[in-house]
Amino acid sequence: MLRRLLLLATIAGLAACQRAPSAKTMDLVSEAHAESVPTRGQAPYVHALERMDGSHLKVTVVEVRYGPGESSKPHSHPCPVIGYVIEGAYRTQVRGEKEMVYTAGQSFYEAANGAHVVSANASADKPVRFLAYFTCDRDTPLMQPVPDSAHATRP
Repeated sequence: MLRRLLLLATIAGLAACQRAPSAKTMDLVSEAHAESVPTRGQAPYVHALERMDGSHLKVTVVEVRYGPGESSKPHSHPCPVIGYVIEGAYRTQVRGEKEMVYTAGQSFYEAANGAHVVSANASADKPVRFLAYFTCDRDTPLMQPVPDSAHATRP
């Protein structure tokens, strides 16, 4: 299992640097992944990443949980995030974009440095749980506070 994760992280690193993996690398990933995938099909989520340095690439997976009605303060992430909702309904909005609700089985993308003005459980009576995959090309805190919109517009 660890070998598979390392191979997949290597591929993610190569893709983030915008270099195509070699056929040999793809064969290794296919072999490692073939055991865990019973049938072939489409990827559940694909999104191109912005250009990264790649020399210090690190992938971190965090399980996020919000109880019924819980939320976090406005924040940003210094690197792109791909999320996958495990259970419940996650409500999110990045400044300048429309508010979205993602439910169990859905994936979402958050660009680096976007101000997350809404990050909350969409339900008042059920918890939400999701995985957040951070792909960073430097060692940095994964979450940083962002002033609310009333303060952000002041000179």
